[in-house]
Amino acid sequence: MIKVVIIGSGNVAHHLIAAFAKSKKVEVIQVFARQKENVTPLFDFNKITSIYTDLAEADLYIIAVSDDAIATVSSQIPFKNRLVVHTSGTVSINSLDSKNRKGIFYPLQTFTKEKAVDYSKVPICLESENETDFKLLENVAQSISNSVFKINSEQRKALHVSAVFVNNFVNHLYQIGNEICEENKVSFEILKPLILETANKLMSLSPKEAQTGPAKRNDTQTIEAHLDFLSNKNHATIYKTLTQSIQDNVKKL
Repeated sequence: MIKVVIIGSGNVAHHLIAAFAKSKKVEVIQVFARQKENVTPLFDFNKITSIYTDLAEADLYIIAVSDDAIATVSSQIPFKNRLVVHTSGTVSINSLDSKNRKGIFYPLQTFTKEKAVDYSKVPICLESENETDFKLLENVAQSISNSVFKINSEQRKALHVSAVFVNNFVNHLYQIGNEICEENKVSFEILKPLILETANKLMSLSPKEAQTGPAKRNDTQTIEAHLDFLSNKNHATIYKTLTQSIQDNVKKL
């Protein structure tokens, strides 16, 4: 069994603990959490520590904390020449303390503690300083996921920026759509089949092929009617910006 210590108690750590609990190749022998109660529903209380000097010896240490805390946390690990990785999509591998071997274990998914995730479908992106460490990370990743990728730091940054567009920004547009529905006493539920169909189309079509709507058709009458309808200036500005971006993209085709 590959012995793993998880450092953190947030959303990513929460789902990693749950995923590894089902693995036959990996054993989480300890969790570091400043607030133990955040982890106790998932993990044996006696195997949780909040003291760095009490960290157990393991094959792999996974740091799953906020980006700005990664460097500090890695410097507190009381071992040398161990494999230490973080789970961030943007933080450099070089932010990890040089006394240990460095790597990246980046699960590309949106995580919420209250929402279960099928980890077998979560892409895990890996990076390491040598092939031996990569093989270990690959074995750990493949024990919980069927989708494992070797990527470099620049590719990881590109993926993270892309993820912000396709997840965070899109979700914000859902919020705007919900606000418009609420203001006009229309149920947002009516839009959910459309949301699902739009996402499902991307399983067989490219985003360019799946694009529809008044901006692509250059339906100026509908676009102007929408802008006249939008009383919220911020909503109107976003509508104009996205419409222009779609039209510019159509011109390139």
